[in-house]
Formats: sequence, structure tokens, C-alpha cells
Amino acid sequence: MSKGKIVLILAAGYGKRLKPLTLSKPKCLVEVGNKPILLHWLKIINSLEFSDVIINTHYLHKQVSEFISTQNNSGLNIIEVYEENLLGTAGTIMKNYELLKNKDVLMIHADNYTTCDLGDLVKSYRNMPKNCLLTMLTFNSKTPHTCGVVKINKKNIVTEFHEKVNKPPSNIANGAVYLFNQNLLNWIKRNEPNAKDFSLDIIPKLINKIYTWHHKEPFIDIGTLKSLKEANEIHKKVSID
Repeated sequence: MSKGKIVLILAAGYGKRLKPLTLSKPKCLVEVGNKPILLHWLKIINSLEFSDVIINTHYLHKQVSEFISTQNNSGLNIIEVYEENLLGTAGTIMKNYELLKNKDVLMIHADNYTTCDLGDLVKSYRNMPKNCLLTMLTFNSKTPHTCGVVKINKKNIVTEFHEKVNKPPSNIANGAVYLFNQNLLNWIKRNEPNAKDFSLDIIPKLINKIYTWHHKEPFIDIGTLKSLKEANEIHKKVSID
């Protein structure tokens, strides 16, 4: 890996599909197993070799700030970056360019829940082919029409990407957990400096440049009350605490 490692956790969203829970609580603090989703991610990060963490905030950001203040003894250096106006997932990357530059960046969407160990993702990233700019976590989705799916070749490189299509050609889903470095930042600055959405504006233009790490553990987008219930049921069976 290059010098320096940092995690970017995207936690600014409204969580509209999780109402009424999110009327008074930001989505990243919705609980799985009586603990905020954000805390589950911080525990996973703590088991890796990343100690610096950026968390972007917007909706009900004061609650997230208060939560972050309780993590002083976590061993993580957490930096909150408040966005007065939502910048989009790609916009957040470029807004924090100075903090991310020349580092290995682990980017996570806080509204996902998983029981997997990301240590193997980091190992896979270290072996990423030289022509690739990004390593993507993938998983098998039961509802591929609700997420972005990929087709990959024998070298585990993405050859097709389809975002929420009615008849997805694959059930291999993009987990929206990524590892990348300065090479991708350079590509974005050169090709898509004003991009807003990472999945819509960046990923489709990186075909044949995305390496994948596939896992078979549960991976759930906590986007609806139904999926939140599913995550809690899984947590009861397999705890990562």
C-alpha cells in the first residue's frame, strides 16, 4: 500500500424510506442489534489497519456529532465533515481531496450492514491489477433489480455495470464499499471533476478498470423498514461484536 490509509464513511443521507424512524434520527444511527449502524462499521474498521476516519454529515448532523464524541476511546481518529448542502458521493470525495490525497482510501456507505471481515478485501486490493483504479466489494443479491449489479471476467474485473434495471443480467451486486488511491483521484480530477454521484457518474466510466472482491456473508442495504428487520434477524444469529 502507499503511505497513509484513511476511511471515508458516507453518512449524510436523509433515509426517507426509513420513515418514521428517520424523522427524528439520522439513518446512520438507526440501530441493528441495539447499536447504531455507524458503530458496527467503526468496529469493523478498528479491526483493520486504518486509524483515520472521515465521516460526512448533513441531516440531523448534531446527533451524529454527539455520537462521534462518544468514540474518543475507540482508537480511531475521527474527523467529521459537515456538508451544508449535500454534495453527492462523488462530490464528497473531491471536497475532501486534501485529506484523501496520496492515501489508500476505504470508502463505505454507512447505511449498509454486513457480518463480513473486510481484511480480505484489503488483501485483495493489494493485489489489484495495475490497470485497475478501484477495488469493489461485491455480493450475491436476492433482489438485484434494486441495486447496481456487475458482470465480471475470469480475472474478477468488471466488464459490465447496470444500476437498478428491471431485468438485471447478473445477481452480483455492488456493495458500495471501495478501496482506491491517488490514481483514481487523478482520474476523477482529469475526467469528471464535477461529478456528483459515484455510482452513476464514475463507476460506469471505469469498465475494465474495476477489480472485485466477492464475499458470501450477508450484506444488506438498510434502506427500508423491511431490510432493517432482516438485518436485525441476521445480527441475532451471527454477531460481529
